[in-house]
Amino acid sequence: MFKPDIKLNRITDISLQLLKKNSINTLILDVDNTLSTHHGTVLVDGLVDWLDSMKKSGIKLIILSNSKEKRVGPFAENLNLDYVSLGLKPLPFKYFTAIKKIGGKRKSTAIVGDQLFTDCFGAKLSGITAIILNPILPEPMLSFRIRRNLEKKLYKKYKME
Repeated sequence: MFKPDIKLNRITDISLQLLKKNSINTLILDVDNTLSTHHGTVLVDGLVDWLDSMKKSGIKLIILSNSKEKRVGPFAENLNLDYVSLGLKPLPFKYFTAIKKIGGKRKSTAIVGDQLFTDCFGAKLSGITAIILNPILPEPMLSFRIRRNLEKKLYKKYKME
């Protein structure tokens, strides 16, 4: 249930060839530790060019974050992307909202995120592909450290690390 369909290092490692091979034309993007550090504002190196390339190739892009509107709205607007805030991931409802909002189909949609227990589990509950990335930086909070240790065990079980 928590095994990602695709595991990569950074978002810019997602190529058009990989998306085509997996019949994906819609990407739901997490924010924290995916596009920027946790609660950060500095974008991942190469992100703007990657987003432009995806858009020019017809890939639909939308942000889905568990963060509040005041965090996600300005972040998404800066990238000229639509968004859904307060995602309640891993619950599937806002995944469906994001897919509908951007005009996608579940069978050709993937979420791109950094957490097995929110992004990946939510993808499985929603019936979409899970592309999980390595987190940009470790989060200092105890709850994140516990989850990351559990994730390491799952990756080892899945032989993905």
